[in-house]
Amino acid sequence: MDSRVIEIRKHLKKKLDPMRFEHTLGVSYTCQALAMRYGYDLDKAELAGLLHDCAKRYDRPTMRDPSLLHAKLGAWMAREKYGVDDEEILSAIACHTTGKTDMGMLDKILYVADYIEPRRYKAADLPRMRKLAFEDLDRACLAIME
Repeated sequence: MDSRVIEIRKHLKKKLDPMRFEHTLGVSYTCQALAMRYGYDLDKAELAGLLHDCAKRYDRPTMRDPSLLHAKLGAWMAREKYGVDDEEILSAIACHTTGKTDMGMLDKILYVADYIEPRRYKAADLPRMRKLAFEDLDRACLAIME
């Protein structure tokens, strides 16, 4: 486990509303599960999931479109506030809402985990997406994007 995880969790619990914090924990857990399935670094997946919505504490008056801008701001905050200098983690946070061309493994893991995490219930076709995520990560990304 990355030594920063416990402190980051404590900090986010204070800064995020309770439902957002629970979502964050669910995404972090799901990132780790997908990382196990696809042979990716568990610590990096956990940290990306934990920080993916760190900028969601800012509302509409602060950010013009929080639903999209929080990803870019979150990547900046992960670097500047939480000391993350791993480019794979920062990339995954920055593109977790929109995706991007040539997504790397962690980009895909976080993108999918944010959609299928256990507390998510409004996203389209969740049972199929959850199954597909553990069968073929690329197909899951494409299906979610569609």
